[in-house]
Amino acid sequence: MGFLEIISNLVGTLDSIIWGPMMLVLLVGTGIYLTVILRGIQFRRLLLSMKNLLESAFKKEDIQGDIPSFQALTTALSATVGTGNIAGVATAIVMGGPGALFWMWITSIVGMATKFSEVVLGVKYREKNPDGEFSGGPMYYIQKGFKERYNIDAKALAILFAVFGVIASFGIGSMAQANSVILAIISNIGKGSVISIPIFGEVFKASAILGMVLVILTALVIFGGIKRIGEVTSYLVPFMSVLYIIAALAIIFIHYDRIPYAFASVVGYAFSPTAFTGGVAGFAVSRAIRFGIARGVFSNEAGLGSAPIAHAAAKTPHPVRQGTLAIVEVFIDTIILCSMTGFVILESNLDIWGGNLTSSALTSAAFAQTLGIFGTAVIVLCSILFGYSTILGWSYYGEKCFEYLFGVKKKYLYKIVFLFTVFFGSITYVDIVWNISDMFNGLMAIPNLIALVALGGIVVGEVKKYFK
Repeated sequence: MGFLEIISNLVGTLDSIIWGPMMLVLLVGTGIYLTVILRGIQFRRLLLSMKNLLESAFKKEDIQGDIPSFQALTTALSATVGTGNIAGVATAIVMGGPGALFWMWITSIVGMATKFSEVVLGVKYREKNPDGEFSGGPMYYIQKGFKERYNIDAKALAILFAVFGVIASFGIGSMAQANSVILAIISNIGKGSVISIPIFGEVFKASAILGMVLVILTALVIFGGIKRIGEVTSYLVPFMSVLYIIAALAIIFIHYDRIPYAFASVVGYAFSPTAFTGGVAGFAVSRAIRFGIARGVFSNEAGLGSAPIAHAAAKTPHPVRQGTLAIVEVFIDTIILCSMTGFVILESNLDIWGGNLTSSALTSAAFAQTLGIFGTAVIVLCSILFGYSTILGWSYYGEKCFEYLFGVKKKYLYKIVFLFTVFFGSITYVDIVWNISDMFNGLMAIPNLIALVALGGIVVGEVKKYFK
């Protein structure tokens, strides 16, 4: 066994431990705890959250902050609405059965309280950097919140989060997304992976050419800072989300007679592996729980601490008001988009568990079965847009973590390295890179969850003051 293989196996083992049952229990447990102390705010204030969403989309706010609150929401959504909504749901259903979708719902319901709390703290403890921009997120509320509430210097914990955030942005937020974008184009549109274009006597691969295009498109946005990212995502996120929802709803209602079966399968297999007859008999409930929770967290990122970094830039009159938009963020990502994917797959006539289809290939086949080439085109286009939007969102997350560690003047160095990782991800696929990225993505959650539990009382206080 070679050195690289040993390292790869070690990283894979660590990754499985970090994203093992204990992490999932911590994520869901924190969500339940916050739901209890906030008295189910995600249920009590869901209509208010929807109202605030509509107001923020059409109302200009001339108050403290860098970007309108709606753009802060779309920036956060750009990072969460990604491959998890297309590939992640399919993987959960194949590996855990239809019941996995039910546990994705449960994860998102408690995740709404988690993300609400993250954003409230993120806005409350944000600060202006020397460039005049606002910076916020777990690294700030860990350092400032622990000092204020417990008189404890928790900067080491804040630094840990920022380090994990930078590394995760290069992997999950950059290389993995770039790879999925280029793969979606080449595998569905291109005939093979090589385009013969002699330049200086060489033949450039299609992935390299497309990768350079992706780098340029990314650079045009991220070098404009959060204001340009916010502007782009405010158009990109609604467009790609509505496109996906319309196509999915068309399929669901074309096969309306299968809706009862799909819904009964989701609920039944969440609690009993033998509740229904069919191809999935024998799936353990534990697998449904495991894959449902894991894919749900991967999709909406509640508890990872990423979203409050974007929301901290919002022009908002109060942290709690921005927190209500975070509730909608999880609702859109998981309750709406992931459910759409799940029902399209379950209503299809595909051999979901006996065939060889999985991940985005299964979702693409389910869309194509009813809508033909249009269905395939929707999945290809959404895979590209979802991946690209995630790159934009995560570039900002990583930049703010890097800025916290090394100062504002070094942020352009981060952007250059980030663009390099976008290109590297476009032309290669290395398992160890993705495992390392996934591992640090999970490590981000640990200091953040500690802070959410410790500072939950501050969130409760902010809620009481706001609604008083």
